[in-house]
Amino acid sequence: MNADKIFEAIVEAERKGQPVVLATVVRARGSVPRHEGAKMLVYPDGSIWGSIGGGEMESWVIGEALAALREGRPRYVNYTLVNPAEGDPGVCGGEVELFVEPLLAAPTLLVVGAGHVGRAVAFLGKWLGFRIVIYDDRPDYVTADAVPSADVRLTGPLATALKDIAITPDTYIAAVTRSYPMDVELLRLVLDSPAAYIGLIGSRRRVQEVFKVLRSEGVPEDKLMRLHAPIGLELHAETPEEIAVSILGEIIMLRRGGSGKAMKMMNGT
Repeated sequence: MNADKIFEAIVEAERKGQPVVLATVVRARGSVPRHEGAKMLVYPDGSIWGSIGGGEMESWVIGEALAALREGRPRYVNYTLVNPAEGDPGVCGGEVELFVEPLLAAPTLLVVGAGHVGRAVAFLGKWLGFRIVIYDDRPDYVTADAVPSADVRLTGPLATALKDIAITPDTYIAAVTRSYPMDVELLRLVLDSPAAYIGLIGSRRRVQEVFKVLRSEGVPEDKLMRLHAPIGLELHAETPEEIAVSILGEIIMLRRGGSGKAMKMMNGT
């Protein structure tokens, strides 16, 4: 297989926010089906792109790749091809060494609302290494010119747009919309998702109105308590850029297990 195709598949997986594992033959001795440089991608569901030889060896490498993906660490693995009944090329003792490398997806920051604050959040999130997905029901607000930092731009009905996005435990949702009815619609769609963070912009009164509607629909308190609302850390932020710092500060704090407290040394200790 052309190596360029493998790299194109890696780029496509990154665009989708999907982790993959790259298995590369780094050493081959004796009778082997593929030689140094042969590559194969392994996806989280066990499907593959490319091949490093087929047979029992390939099945075994897929298992090693999925284990590496779970651990998030690369590994070298060795395989001796000795059993023709399992698809090995012979009993002559051919041996293959592979480097199995998880290519973990960047965390996804889903920004709902592409006004001044949403664009600032997208810009700062991209700078911090997030994969940026931005939505607005106004098409002109999510063009490449309007939000150049976005990896994925969504518009149209919210429920339809979000069907194209996989919300995982590594997804962070910043709702910075212009109206609380849109907040309510969004939360109906994402409160049951495994998202790591759901933040909602707005005054305390606006947040209370959102909670009131959802409670009237029977949403239990434990789900409402998932929300970070109002969104962000208290910085007395005013400008869109300052508000973006507040929002991303809270996300980083939760992602890294920080406390959000000032690190100033007290009493010289």
